[in-house]
Amino acid sequence: MMRAGPSQEDIRRHNLGTLLRFVHLRGPASRATLAESLGLNRSTIMALTADLTAAGLVREELPRRPGRRAGRPSLVVRPESTRVYVLAFDAGVDRLAVARVGLGGEILDRRETTRSPGDPDGAELVNVLAGAARSLVRKAGRDAVCVGAALAFPGVVRRADHQIMFGPNLDVGDVPLGESLSRRLGLGVPVAVCNDADLGALAEHERGAGVGCDDLIYLHGDVGVGGGIIVGGRLLGGQEGFGGEIGHMMVNPNGRPCACGARGCLETEVGERTLLAHAGRAERPGETGRDAVRAVVDAADRGDIVAREALHRVGNWLGFGVANLVNIFNPGMVVFGGTLRDIYLGSAAQVRSVLASSALAAPRERVKLRTSALGDDVTLVGAAEYAFAEVLADPLQVLARLREPAAT
Repeated sequence: MMRAGPSQEDIRRHNLGTLLRFVHLRGPASRATLAESLGLNRSTIMALTADLTAAGLVREELPRRPGRRAGRPSLVVRPESTRVYVLAFDAGVDRLAVARVGLGGEILDRRETTRSPGDPDGAELVNVLAGAARSLVRKAGRDAVCVGAALAFPGVVRRADHQIMFGPNLDVGDVPLGESLSRRLGLGVPVAVCNDADLGALAEHERGAGVGCDDLIYLHGDVGVGGGIIVGGRLLGGQEGFGGEIGHMMVNPNGRPCACGARGCLETEVGERTLLAHAGRAERPGETGRDAVRAVVDAADRGDIVAREALHRVGNWLGFGVANLVNIFNPGMVVFGGTLRDIYLGSAAQVRSVLASSALAAPRERVKLRTSALGDDVTLVGAAEYAFAEVLADPLQVLARLREPAAT
């Protein structure tokens, strides 16, 4: 039997999502640009933008800088950034951040606080994040609608139900972060919990150094080390979403013990604690986190021999890790983010030297090594992009569902 093709409604839903995604990622665009870029005729673009405008997702206006062409200028389609937003949470080991991010990727407002290792516990973590998020929601306009929420977490997260399976550097106990946050916020949207490095990979692919590169690996440093892998433009998750635990790839069988139970994981050889120990700074009170890592890199730049040697040792193992990844995945790009961004900047020569001697010539020939273009906001941006995914896939249905309780 022949299978029926997509219905007209399926095609319309797909085109609505494609158009909204275009202006979300690439910014305001004229009808003419949309028609050319999406391969649709002008009348179809007009109908789609009319639907999205009526739903409050975009607005059309005259160009702010009219060109010199004769005739009527093509209307520009802009995302409704202040009316349609998501909440993005970042539960880092040394900081907690919450942002209200508008359609189009604009960070409208944010709250951030530092934290010390060992606190807060899971319940207090929810209290801090929920309190910050509620203050952001109160500042949104009355007609604004939250269409999604996501939290970046430094640990192993099961994708099907967003359950945290292992958090070696941020123990939240049995507290279901996503469910607890969603219940406390009361916005009618679930809070997805995702691995922070996976979200970093998504962010760099969509908005950062990896735009246009559909095969990339993102390496993220916090206290631990994580990784996200983009293959063919899609995030690689594995059977249950546990794929990409690059930090627990063994690089040194005789290395330091890891919280996961193994020895010599990449995390133990290139992580924050190891760098600070090699640099003789592990016991300095209050010197942890990103600022401590940057202090080592700055000291090395000023000629500190101990700091330079520490970066050389860490860079050596980082190079071995990158070489393994290049051999296995043949990425077009490897992006370093979090504390690894600074570590790579301080040890790039060593990393490249090891890569040249340890990776196969063919896959390493064209791979680019880059630092995160999104800086410290990379996982927060990734959480926002993940939270927007549903409304970008089916804009009108998502909005109708969210507004249904208010209508009744």
